[in-house]
Amino acid sequence: METLMGQGRAAIPLLVDPDSFLENQLPAFTLPCEDYGPGAVVGSAKLGDRDCTVIANDAMAFNPRFPVVYAGIIGLEEAYKMAHAVYCSIAADANKPMAEKRTLLLIVDTPGNGPGKVEEIIGMNKATGSYQLALAEARKAGHPVIALVIGRAISGAFLCHGLQADRILSLSAKFNTMIHVMPLTSIARITKQSLERLSELATSNPVFAAGPHFFYQLGGIEQQIEQLDEMRATLLQHIAQIEILKRDGQAHLLGPEGRGLLGAQRGGRKIRAEVQALMHQQFEAVADRYIHA
Repeated sequence: METLMGQGRAAIPLLVDPDSFLENQLPAFTLPCEDYGPGAVVGSAKLGDRDCTVIANDAMAFNPRFPVVYAGIIGLEEAYKMAHAVYCSIAADANKPMAEKRTLLLIVDTPGNGPGKVEEIIGMNKATGSYQLALAEARKAGHPVIALVIGRAISGAFLCHGLQADRILSLSAKFNTMIHVMPLTSIARITKQSLERLSELATSNPVFAAGPHFFYQLGGIEQQIEQLDEMRATLLQHIAQIEILKRDGQAHLLGPEGRGLLGAQRGGRKIRAEVQALMHQQFEAVADRYIHA
């Protein structure tokens, strides 16, 4: 079976219009040095004859300044580079009507963030947070933001590179696709549960399982794609649907809020609404202490 695991850069021409991708070429986009954030591939392209900003992982790249950044890991430089590409796209289309705002296409294949001590000290969390915020602002500004998981979508890197999208699509498990919050070994250390117990839960519980099928149950992905040659057409179909929903004032059916609703419909997030209602109730009981403080 073919796989695109580790092939984020190679996936770009399979998705955008032929010969249209221009790396590092976006309005007002500059980099502090030529090899800044080598694990992040950004640029402009055409997708269905419309302007598109592409943001992908290059799992074949290595960042010599940060040894923990390799194999598609999103490090500090990579996250800032991705965020910069998003903000340049927002600024370029700020005065355009919603129907003309460029799509942001996220090609996802990342095993996580670069968890080195140096990166943590100098603010990797701020870098990844800035990218996540940028995508949320783009989505709310009317840009169609769509993510396609072609390999791995794991841990905090997926939080910033994917989970703020209007919709998330994924290649099915037959392509060795992996989607999960963190490895079971890490969950075991944090929750103090045995690895055997968590492995048992992972066979049936979508919260612990790693495959796209389980994430589909949670509403986390809109659709699983079964053939590589179906990726482009599926993207175009969902982008058109996103534009219609935003135009008709139904953006609440997209993004994280929409995925929560979708998960409830699919039976994967059964008590989410109850927990949210309880949290709102508890906040209302003390809100005056803080809102008017």
